[in-house]
Amino acid sequence: MGEPSASARYLSEFVGTFVLVATVCGNVLGKEPVWAGVSIGCALGVMVYCLGRVSGGHFNPAVSLACGLAGKCPMKDVVFYTISQVWGGLLAGLFTMAMYKGQGTGLAPVGDYSWWQAGLAELIYTAMLCLVVLNTATSKAHAGKHQFYGISIGFTIIAGAYGAGNVSGGCFNPAVALSLDFASAIVTASSPSFYSILYVGFEILAAIAAAGLYRMLRPEDYTEDEIQVPTYSKLLAEFLGTYMLVLTVSLNVMTESKAGAFSIACSLMCMIFALGSVSGAHFNPAVTVAVVASGRGKCSMQQGFEYIIVQLLAGYAASQTGGAIAGGSFESLKPASSEWYQVIMAEALFTCVLAFTVLSVATVHDSLTHYFGFAIGMCVTIGGFAIGGLSGGSLNPAVSLGIATKANIDLIWQFVPYALTEAFAGLLAAAVFRMTQPSEFVARKSIEAEKGSAAGEEQQQNETNGEAVTV
Repeated sequence: MGEPSASARYLSEFVGTFVLVATVCGNVLGKEPVWAGVSIGCALGVMVYCLGRVSGGHFNPAVSLACGLAGKCPMKDVVFYTISQVWGGLLAGLFTMAMYKGQGTGLAPVGDYSWWQAGLAELIYTAMLCLVVLNTATSKAHAGKHQFYGISIGFTIIAGAYGAGNVSGGCFNPAVALSLDFASAIVTASSPSFYSILYVGFEILAAIAAAGLYRMLRPEDYTEDEIQVPTYSKLLAEFLGTYMLVLTVSLNVMTESKAGAFSIACSLMCMIFALGSVSGAHFNPAVTVAVVASGRGKCSMQQGFEYIIVQLLAGYAASQTGGAIAGGSFESLKPASSEWYQVIMAEALFTCVLAFTVLSVATVHDSLTHYFGFAIGMCVTIGGFAIGGLSGGSLNPAVSLGIATKANIDLIWQFVPYALTEAFAGLLAAAVFRMTQPSEFVARKSIEAEKGSAAGEEQQQNETNGEAVTV
């Protein structure tokens, strides 16, 4: 089957962006209070699945630029994709605003947030989106092999919509920013806002940053040789994944999001899909403890120690970033209405569920290939709603550290019982895994025995050949 023609590719980008922006405008003008982020994220995911095989399914000038800078898309296509996307978005904005009887929608930071807070939110989550696209849809590890690219790309919007969206409005796309602003100006006969240009500037910076990070995460994509994933790539992956998870937690809590648990779950799921083939995508010291304790050579003690240090650093950095963007802090790590025994029971149970799920779907001999990120990410939805009122549903020492360092300084000690409980839950998950899935350990012993037998036969053959030569 031949390559799609240029006209088909450019039309695909027009159509996909049209549907995306029409969905954005419809939710904004319809004043959907809760499900807007899910609606928009699903629109993007659906269009990526529909048209990704034709054009790559960018529907976003920042994504196209990131792909071009990462060497995944010809720069000529970047230019024409961008033109198609902007026109598709503008016409979608005009169409939807006409559908809503000429209503317009301005573009500006939400509430009292400043331009730089909104811009920083746009930069970080646009970079996240670009990174997810590059890793799941264009990398040697996944392109043409796995089908989770659409859900991971679309649900990245959900991750950002409920936290960062409460600060900037949640564009993460120059075509969306320009479309909302200029279509509204045309419909209402007013002047465009300078915020659209401001947002575009931050989103372009995000694309550049994402392309640079991708080259560091995936050096194997830039060589013909088969190479091992370097340690710096693994540690960078763990930092980025944990950072985005804790930042999403921080922004959802600080802005009192209406769908915090699901947004946080989506951030974890998308980063697991994007970076799982780089580092294993633990993003959680308790998970690292579980993987190390489960044995089978999945993670050495040294690597586990390095992962935990990086995860904790990322958690701290993310909470500080969240405080800068949202301008807030946490009252306390432990909800005031809970007793400590309730917190410990809740965190132990659902952190164990999370760590056990990682072990069961991502580290087994016959692991899931398409749904592992969904299974792990949704554990946060499970725990977030089940015990959020008791313990806050941290389930992660890096999250606990981030919250504790942004709470009352007198309460920073609360990190210790949370972290110890969560680490214990990781050990418990490893124990349950060993008891429920003994075949994993039998299979490993069989594989090692086969390797040893094969090595012995090879050595014996070499000795025989040597004797023949001597004779």
